[in-house]
Amino acid sequence: MKLFDEFKEFAMRGNVVDMAVGIIIGGAFGKIISSLVADVIMPPIGLLLGGIDFKDMMFTMKEAIIEGGEVVTPAVTLNYGMFIQNVVDFLIIAFAIFMAIKGMNSLKRKKEEEPAAPEAPPAPTKDQELLSEIRDLLKNK
Repeated sequence: MKLFDEFKEFAMRGNVVDMAVGIIIGGAFGKIISSLVADVIMPPIGLLLGGIDFKDMMFTMKEAIIEGGEVVTPAVTLNYGMFIQNVVDFLIIAFAIFMAIKGMNSLKRKKEEEPAAPEAPPAPTKDQELLSEIRDLLKNK
């Protein structure tokens, strides 16, 4: 039972929960970027390059073996088009994360640069208090 309590304490810390939320949002963000690249960015680029589909760009290293209309051994291919698409995915995600971190850092810097509230003047020392009392006594004479 003690192991369960330790795990519960670990899992409920703020950092772990924040990390879990970040991972979930990051996964969803990755899917959105992948769709953006595959469905929006790469088709026009392929069209500009002569109507090619990057998903279909591959180098066949060994042809498929077909016997009787059935594929006995599938073809061995090097799918460099998918690799190019994944590199574009990575670059967009990396740029978006860079911009987010840059924005957070600038906000943090602005917060640090804000002037602090003026501090209260320090309390007078015993010598200063004594001198003030002497001054007041001399004024009263």
